[in-house]
Amino acid sequence: MKARTGMDQVRRIVAWSGAAAGVVLATGCASLWKREKVQPVITARYTAQPVIVDGKLDDPAWKNAQAFPFSFSVADRLEGGKDLVEAGEARVCWDDQNFYLAVTFTDSDIVAEGTEDQLHHYLMGDVAELFLKPADKSWYWEMYVTPAGNKTTLWFAGRGRLGLKSSESNPGGLRVAAQCQGTLNKWEDKDTSWTGEMAVPIKDLTARGETFGPGSRWTILVARYNYSRYLSWKELSMTPQISKTNYHQLEDYAILSLVK
Repeated sequence: MKARTGMDQVRRIVAWSGAAAGVVLATGCASLWKREKVQPVITARYTAQPVIVDGKLDDPAWKNAQAFPFSFSVADRLEGGKDLVEAGEARVCWDDQNFYLAVTFTDSDIVAEGTEDQLHHYLMGDVAELFLKPADKSWYWEMYVTPAGNKTTLWFAGRGRLGLKSSESNPGGLRVAAQCQGTLNKWEDKDTSWTGEMAVPIKDLTARGETFGPGSRWTILVARYNYSRYLSWKELSMTPQISKTNYHQLEDYAILSLVK
């Protein structure tokens, strides 16, 4: 009887150990990224020749700019175990008047149902979103360009004010343009890609006393909503890769290095 009881105890210990190991493995993978994380850097080089914002991405500045690829968040990557079906990449640069963003997206079904500026276009179709934040301030910007060439600028005094209508009251002087390699809002055919550009006036970014240039401290995220009839579900991706699919995960933004 004692021997049998001892064996039962051994079995219980082994079973418990296996279950515990499974929990450790599952949680360990999710936390490994945080423990080993080094804040990424996105570099924007100075351009003496202003970018022509037409969505074509044929300016000299873009030929010399580093491409930063999009990816799923760490959480989505671990859960799904898959890579993006439709890739994307972002490039950035700046001059004395503007900060520029260029995006290139593979897209089998280009859709943008919003027809006006200052809308929440992420609810209406494909969109590229630029987030810029002064590192030592609570406030930050969220800006959109759609394949239809519409734009939105949101400004949040802090993340704790998300959702308030006041975020839409500072549209600023953002300029955008886009080009579609395919047909917009036609689900019956198959498209190829779309490209977009933004020019963000530096005077808008520094209106509250911020500085912008080499040595200034800013963080950045570029994000994407991708709807398509050819996808099993819309793809949400970003650069840099963040821990979870929440584009307001400010702690995961990249350092913006402004080089001149």
